[in-house]
Amino acid sequence: MNVLRFTDLVAQGRVRDQRVFIRADLNVPLDATNRITDDTRIRASVPCIRMALDAGAAVMVTSHLGRPTEGEFKSEDSLAPVAARLAELLGRPVSLKANWVDRVEVKPGEVVLLENCRLNKGEKKNDAALARKLAALADIFVHDAFGTAHRAEASTYGIAEFAPVACAGPLLAAEIDAIGKALANPKRPLVAIVAGSKVSTKLTILQSLAAKVDGLVVGGGIANTFLLAQGLPIGKSLAEPDLVGEAKAVIDAMKARGAEVPIPVDVVCAKEFKADAKATVKAVADVAADDLILDIGPKTAALLADKLRAAGTIVWNGPVGVFEFDAFAKGTETVARAIASGEAFSIAGGGDTLAAIAKYGIEKDVGYISTGGGAFLEVLEGKTLPAFEILQRRAG
Repeated sequence: MNVLRFTDLVAQGRVRDQRVFIRADLNVPLDATNRITDDTRIRASVPCIRMALDAGAAVMVTSHLGRPTEGEFKSEDSLAPVAARLAELLGRPVSLKANWVDRVEVKPGEVVLLENCRLNKGEKKNDAALARKLAALADIFVHDAFGTAHRAEASTYGIAEFAPVACAGPLLAAEIDAIGKALANPKRPLVAIVAGSKVSTKLTILQSLAAKVDGLVVGGGIANTFLLAQGLPIGKSLAEPDLVGEAKAVIDAMKARGAEVPIPVDVVCAKEFKADAKATVKAVADVAADDLILDIGPKTAALLADKLRAAGTIVWNGPVGVFEFDAFAKGTETVARAIASGEAFSIAGGGDTLAAIAKYGIEKDVGYISTGGGAFLEVLEGKTLPAFEILQRRAG
């Protein structure tokens, strides 16, 4: 993907004394007392900010936080806790600026944090007048927030249209590279794991991947709908019987290409959806009318592990069972460890997937972990993200 990269501008010496506007993703979780409970996103944003400072730029950073009402400031919507943590991580003062749209005072070698950009009227609708004002603040606009790349807003898209220079920050560039490696030019076989509670929420992803991948592993409630499509019993498990036709169509589309959707041969069942429910391994054909399928069985997990270890590229979105309950976590753990131990380039995304990666401590063994949940899913759907489109256009 042809986009201008901030690292290239720095290497070319084009950043010194320039006003650099960085759109970061600092949307961190806060507790009831407005204390940050996880600073991962702030720490991930530091390299870009430090790169700009070291290059001699006057640095402005902004982000959204939560879902504020435009034009109505409330203390819980403030980036004040983020400014304090950012100052600690950078080892220098970071002042927080409110009402910054028309003017920002910042000198080369300084960094300021601009208050929650979603407080600005017109932000979410990508108001052109607002976007032009934001662009007027900057010599260089840097998009470094992949988690917002699927939204065309004033601080993510409009500013990129009108700023003198628009480029991808290191975080966004890394996502572009990983997505290209996994989907645009993958090493084969390409295997995708798509799991979740409902086919309906991921139907377009399944349909898009069915035209690209060599193996499509379905898990969770999605797998139950696919079991129904094969005429297999699922008891009282979560499923969407009205989407059986769509599931069959995905299976048929894969078969027509010589690819496959591996259907579980055994499952782990319980009578209740509880952490301490008794877990029973059964062949798929033996699932009883009052059973809940809560995980894939050991034979299925072993078969999938073999396929994953033989893959060239793996795209992973979703655990294959109720991994939060230890009795129903073995399938997801087996899949996770197969991904970690194999030679394939792997890209993983989605909140539950990241939680599983953390639970099994395999962060360093996954090729790329995407932090942008919604944006990652839209890429899997085959959509062109607004941020990618405008940065490619500006690079041309």
